Amino acid sequence: MNSDSDLQIAGDLLEVQHLLRPAREHPSTVAEFVGLARAIAADRSQWAHLVQYDATTRWYHRLRTGPGYEIWLLSWVPGQGSGLHDHGPSSGVLTVLEGELTERTDRGRRNLNAGAQRVFAPGYVHEVANDSLEPAVSLHVYYPGLTDMPMHATQCAAAVAL
Repeated sequence: MNSDSDLQIAGDLLEVQHLLRPAREHPSTVAEFVGLARAIAADRSQWAHLVQYDATTRWYHRLRTGPGYEIWLLSWVPGQGSGLHDHGPSSGVLTVLEGELTERTDRGRRNLNAGAQRVFAPGYVHEVANDSLEPAVSLHVYYPGLTDMPMHATQCAAAVAL
């Protein structure tokens, strides 16, 4: 009996674009939302002309909505961050389009370079910040659409550590 999982044998199917089904107009699974975010990231004409930078706060623009989901474009100048938060009842996909962002959770810290993606479920607590010296741009898909973003006290050492 072979103990290898399908994923170990095939690898990440999202890395093998020719094996993916064509993107549906309105995704409904995590994999489809990840695929949608990757497709938008790859097509700069959908977002690059919209990006603005604000020295006082993170800039954001709702890029698209669909049945039960929404897609946001955000820019981050050096030093800007989200604060420790979750997304209420929403699941999400975070994709870094340009630059570098840092994600902090109670499990530690992760640097996210352009092309990196994070998928999270409802209740996932994290902080995202631009700790680099260059601006960054990110894409955020929320399902269902973002209705709540509770802020949390910085209580975990990983979130505090710079």
